[in-house]
Amino acid sequence: MSDTARVALAQLQDYRFENHFDGGHVLITDEPAPLGSDTGPSPSQLLVGAVANCLSASLLFAARKFHIVLEPLACEASATIGRNERNRMRVTGISVTLRCGSSPAGHPQLARLLDSFEDFCTVTQSVAAAIPVSLTVLDADGSVLKSS
Repeated sequence: MSDTARVALAQLQDYRFENHFDGGHVLITDEPAPLGSDTGPSPSQLLVGAVANCLSASLLFAARKFHIVLEPLACEASATIGRNERNRMRVTGISVTLRCGSSPAGHPQLARLLDSFEDFCTVTQSVAAAIPVSLTVLDADGSVLKSS
């Protein structure tokens, strides 16, 4: 099965674009100063957001499949941006922390869940082929369930 993800952009002013996604969703993006006016998320923020959202959704899907209550989930993600060998700005790494809303310790399927959910994350696995992605999963008490 092959799906598509489409977006059409229209420049509004300078580095500000209106992004029209399938389904009628519209999002304004912009570059931070000094290039843009910082009136919307930047492309780098969209990339980090996509990775964070995909990992969150993948963990949620797997938890529900294994009947493990982890909700409500929270996620924080950040990108490191630096220069490559040609002195061009690049996203050089992404760090994601998922926090579970409960403490599932002792559940017999927890290890299996934690070992497998990342493999089903379309965006993260695609991005991780080019950009290192580190992941930490915490329970509600802040104990580390997984770190990679």
